[in-house]
Amino acid sequence: MIIVDDMSPDDSNKIIQKYVNIDPRIQLIPLNKNSGPAIARNIGIENAKGKYIAFLDSDDIWLPVKLEKQIHFMRDNQLVLTYGSYYTIDENGRRMGTRNAKPYISYNDMLKSNHIGNLTGMYDAEKLGKYYMDNVGHEDYTLWLKILRDVGATKGMVDPLAEYRILKGSVSSNKIKAAQWQWAIYRDVLKLNIYKRIYYISWYLYYGLRKHLVL
Repeated sequence: MIIVDDMSPDDSNKIIQKYVNIDPRIQLIPLNKNSGPAIARNIGIENAKGKYIAFLDSDDIWLPVKLEKQIHFMRDNQLVLTYGSYYTIDENGRRMGTRNAKPYISYNDMLKSNHIGNLTGMYDAEKLGKYYMDNVGHEDYTLWLKILRDVGATKGMVDPLAEYRILKGSVSSNKIKAAQWQWAIYRDVLKLNIYKRIYYISWYLYYGLRKHLVL
């Protein structure tokens, strides 16, 4: 477990250090300036030595069997990238709904919307090598896109694996900014022409509206 502390304003480091002292499998990497999610996660990826890489932000929760079930699923199906469904919870931890994962996705599917909840995504760094996040909005999305561009398609678990906390005023809750980031990814990262950008942003807005309605 590699914990990258991106300048937490509370006593997180002191609490984490207690666990580091009693369990050598836990590593704390405190940053000396607030660097944002892409850089923090990339530092974690860089320091990771395990076969599988997965992500969990501090306000989200993995269900107790998440890693065990997902690794078995990857091995049984010979997959190098997987993901799963997850619950949405409010600031107090109350479940609000379920975001059901598609059982199968391709690179083209991912161009239309981010079908991989970052807290459920996992990839095999031993077979694929390490993939890193771009320091842009939707940094996790570009990582999964890069992997799928290389592997073509993969399968996901229908069973919920985690709980995603929706915070008022969070970056992910700002729909206009998120759409602007998505457009910038199509234009600047993927270099799509204007017609493809319009096509895929239309799908993105459709999926975004559908998520909001089933939240």
